[in-house]
Amino acid sequence: MARRPSGTGGGRGPGRMGGPKAAGPGGYCICPNCGEKVPHKAGQPCYKVSCPKCGSKMTRELSEHMGRFRSCVLVCLAICLLNSALGGCAPSSPRGTDKLHVVVSIAPLADFVAQVGGDRVTVTTLIPPGASPHTYEPTPAQVKEVAQARLLVLNGVGLEFWADKVVQSASNPNLIVVDTSQGIDILEGDEHEPTGNPHIWLNPRNAIVQVEHIRDALIQADPPHQTEYEARAAAYIAQLEALDTELAARVSGWSQKQFIAFHPAWIYFAQRYGLKQVAVIERTPGREPSPAELAEIINTARQIGARAIFAEPQFSAKAAQTIAEETGAQVLFLNPLGEEKEFVSYLDMMRYNIEQMEQALK
Repeated sequence: MARRPSGTGGGRGPGRMGGPKAAGPGGYCICPNCGEKVPHKAGQPCYKVSCPKCGSKMTRELSEHMGRFRSCVLVCLAICLLNSALGGCAPSSPRGTDKLHVVVSIAPLADFVAQVGGDRVTVTTLIPPGASPHTYEPTPAQVKEVAQARLLVLNGVGLEFWADKVVQSASNPNLIVVDTSQGIDILEGDEHEPTGNPHIWLNPRNAIVQVEHIRDALIQADPPHQTEYEARAAAYIAQLEALDTELAARVSGWSQKQFIAFHPAWIYFAQRYGLKQVAVIERTPGREPSPAELAEIINTARQIGARAIFAEPQFSAKAAQTIAEETGAQVLFLNPLGEEKEFVSYLDMMRYNIEQMEQALK
């Protein structure tokens, strides 16, 4: 193939961008290897000059290679700048580690993730200790956490009523959203729970299903460590199965099987272990009972011979205390969320709750 004359339009000679640069007749070339200015004679092509400092021959091939290299660098820089400007490719490890960043809605899910993920995950819980998941909405700072996360683990069944809005605002294309309620038989909720009662985690058998969903999501996000996630999930599921057996054995010996709860959080627990939630103090989260509702609950408490009225630390115990005073019962606290500062784990939380119930029902 005939070579085009150097220096003409469309040619590949020394006049093209990316090769050694000539300053003109009687000027100099810039060595692409060491940056040395290399003088050359008038009319002498740069690619025929050798660098006196490093000895590199500024051949046509070297000139073409350097041109391609510079082009690649420019393209890469452009892509990086574009990604930065558009906010694309949200990092899964914003804290500068190789761990998966997982955001969860409530504390029990945080423990499930930690049990399965181990040292390979960092976990952020959105709903803080003492807050009610029925009324709490994430802050802008928490939405930013979701924007930087790899997984968002939700309870589902409408508990996270804000989820769609948060996911949309986070605009994280790499985010895996995990609804842990899938495959669980959902019990009917009250008028403010059109999708059903969301307190599924209070039945350890349901908790096992939630752990399985978390395991599968971690494997999806981090396939190289599938075996580790499967092993950790299997070990933790065995502990949940043992907990289920323990709770069933303890409840079986109780003389009283009916109870009054603060709000309808315990129906999954009650259904699993043969108990009956006969009344709730707050039918709608955040709304105290009316005088007529209060009188009805007091009457129910007297009929079943309630020895305790169960309140919850996320809500005011004022109404529970009023009922207890009218019926001679005591106020005991159940904790359906098991805030991280109070309990080490979900297992501890469930054992705490059954110990509270035993005081009144055994």
